[in-house]
Amino acid sequence: MSVVGFDIGNENCVIGVAKQRGIDVLLNDESKRETPAVVSFGEKQRFMGSVGAASATMNPRSTISQVKRLIGRTFRELDIENDLRLFPFECLEGQDGGVLIRLEYLGEMRTFSPVQILGMLFSHLKQIAEKDLELNVSDCVIGIPSYFTDLQRRAYLDAATIAGLRPLRLMHDCTATALGYGIYKNDFSVAGPTYVVFVDIGHCDTQVCVASFESGQMKIISHAFDRNLGGRDFDEVLFRYFAAQFKEQYDIDVYANPKASIRLRASCEKLKKVLSANAEAPLNIECLMDEKDVKGFIKRDEFEKLSLNLLERISVPCHTALLDSGLTVEKIHSVELVGSGSRIPAITRILTSLFNREPGRTINASECVARGCALQCAMLSPIYRVREYEVQDAFPFSIGFSTKEGPICTLSNSALLQKHRPFPSVKIFCLHRTDTFPMEAYYADLNELPSGVSPKISSFMIGPFEVSNMEATKVKVRVQLNIHGIVTVVSASLLEDNVDDDSLAKSDDHLTSTKMEAEADHGSSAVPNSAEDSNLKRMKPSSVSSGDGLRKSKFVKRLDIPVSESVFGGIAKADLSEAEKIEHQLVQQDLKMEHAKEMKNALESYVYEMRDKILHTYCGFSTESEREGISYNLQQTEEWLYEDGFDESVDAYTEKLEYLKKLVDPIENRYKEEGARARASKDLLDCITNYRMVVVSHPVSERDVVIDECNKAEQWLQEKLQHQNSLPKTADPILWSNEIKRKSEAFDMTCKHIMRSNASPPSFEDEDDSDQRDKPDGIRMQVD
Repeated sequence: MSVVGFDIGNENCVIGVAKQRGIDVLLNDESKRETPAVVSFGEKQRFMGSVGAASATMNPRSTISQVKRLIGRTFRELDIENDLRLFPFECLEGQDGGVLIRLEYLGEMRTFSPVQILGMLFSHLKQIAEKDLELNVSDCVIGIPSYFTDLQRRAYLDAATIAGLRPLRLMHDCTATALGYGIYKNDFSVAGPTYVVFVDIGHCDTQVCVASFESGQMKIISHAFDRNLGGRDFDEVLFRYFAAQFKEQYDIDVYANPKASIRLRASCEKLKKVLSANAEAPLNIECLMDEKDVKGFIKRDEFEKLSLNLLERISVPCHTALLDSGLTVEKIHSVELVGSGSRIPAITRILTSLFNREPGRTINASECVARGCALQCAMLSPIYRVREYEVQDAFPFSIGFSTKEGPICTLSNSALLQKHRPFPSVKIFCLHRTDTFPMEAYYADLNELPSGVSPKISSFMIGPFEVSNMEATKVKVRVQLNIHGIVTVVSASLLEDNVDDDSLAKSDDHLTSTKMEAEADHGSSAVPNSAEDSNLKRMKPSSVSSGDGLRKSKFVKRLDIPVSESVFGGIAKADLSEAEKIEHQLVQQDLKMEHAKEMKNALESYVYEMRDKILHTYCGFSTESEREGISYNLQQTEEWLYEDGFDESVDAYTEKLEYLKKLVDPIENRYKEEGARARASKDLLDCITNYRMVVVSHPVSERDVVIDECNKAEQWLQEKLQHQNSLPKTADPILWSNEIKRKSEAFDMTCKHIMRSNASPPSFEDEDDSDQRDKPDGIRMQVD
């Protein structure tokens, strides 16, 4: 088994893996540590990762990138509408209000959901890991932004299922970073917790968390975020600046040309990195549009002025995280800055001013999430032993539950699960009901959510169940915020009081799932909806006295009630199964095309190799007509490869290759046989010579027989070679090396048999001496 962590970034992906010596980052086929999060659809095959990114310029409308922005989102969200204006591929609204991606593949228009595209990306990363590790990859931990909603978390799990992965946990990016930071540190103060702020500025978002570290444990205190502030927004500032400049200077509109826009954005990203280390930087792009070469120039100060609004927003999530943690700046021990968009010097200055200390860069900015996820996967997996280290994460949103009677709440904001509650965790509450009833889970505070997110999470139907009388019966509901940060009702139980005589108390046989359990009475039991935490204490059965003097025991019978769940915007099981089937078909199509490419390359290599050999190496073993025929067919095959055969099937390439081999093989066999025949002849002659030398010391009768066999074998070889040498090299051999080898083996076996069967028996004197040595001294005899 393997232990893998995936960091699915908006721009690039990183794969971390736990090995015996620690955590490593895997290299892709291009020997790079980062793999572009791109899926490109060609005419007959998909291209993913680096190959897909290379296709973006040539095939922009069928190249999907930044799919992370579309997961679990609705088409009508303002942020999505803004993103779609930047994407060159076509998107449309699905029946459920979600986003669908429309493109041409295999000669027809196809639509894919963002979950399917993400599943393809997961499948590609899985292939990279399996190729490197030479193991099947299934268990994994996947990094996700802390602001992901319940629907987005479920979408990630569905995408992993499509790819054949089994996530052990969806882990917040900053939590993974904090784990990788804290588990290796041994210098934390013993006087109390050490507080560290982690600022992660990625390609499309900014996340901040405050973590508390103590010996053997870490705890996330607060999360904050801005999901629309990242490195790509700074790239867009440069893009707009140069697009306007080129419009004025060269009279070209890059917005009207998708290919030109992609090239300019890629150049602006490189320019931003140059400005991180230099005070100024030039921009040069050859033949950007309308066959015009463009040039530009910008200074770092000018870039920072253009980005002033973005830079001011950096401090907002930092303030929020600090406020939610209840800490002051003085209590913060250090600040760690990570993420692909964190290298801008102005960001460092802002954080230094905010926290009164310069942020550290002791963690790998691009690999920290993947490494932390791989480490968490090793901690959750039974196949690795990791030192004891407690990881306690905090959930960034408040969640409420409601019924027809109103919200089920224990908190002032009508929330059942408060913001920054540790998870995984369980909440248990009791309701009084007479029949099947619905419940809904929702986000209790819209101010905590990203803009445009629906507060609805899921609905539950509790029941059906029957009560023994018409009075309301207590129903115990168990709500779980699981390890992925997904909220669900895991169970519901019907609780009925039962009073029996001590001597006659019996359990009902037909209630096979009933358990005897005592429940404490709660002060809020008269309220329709009441709740309590998972630390509910079991009580012993209470004894009561009846009017007739008999003592009776009061028990609580528990009967499990079915719970059905409906996720708002979630994927149905049937649709998920269909998506898995489609992915399997697409994988088979990709493998088929890769096999065709391999056969095409093999045919092309054979044409070039044989063209040289037939004119030089094999020249003496072929006739003029044979060379002309083969050369003609090689030429025809080469022309076919670059014309009609440029994109053909495996069978077509195989058929061409087999036909050429039928023409060339006889000549190739003549050439190979000459050398093989010479080696086989030499081996037979060496064997004959060896036996002639060995047999000299043997008895005359045996020597004569072996010498006779040697003469026969030598004569046979001379006659065969004389006959073979009388033929031209262009003729097929009549003496094959295999025939000489068989003759050599038969000769060797014959000679060995003769020498064994005619071996001399031991002499009488030797036998007598042996007998005498075996006898006791007193009876040793001598024979004259």
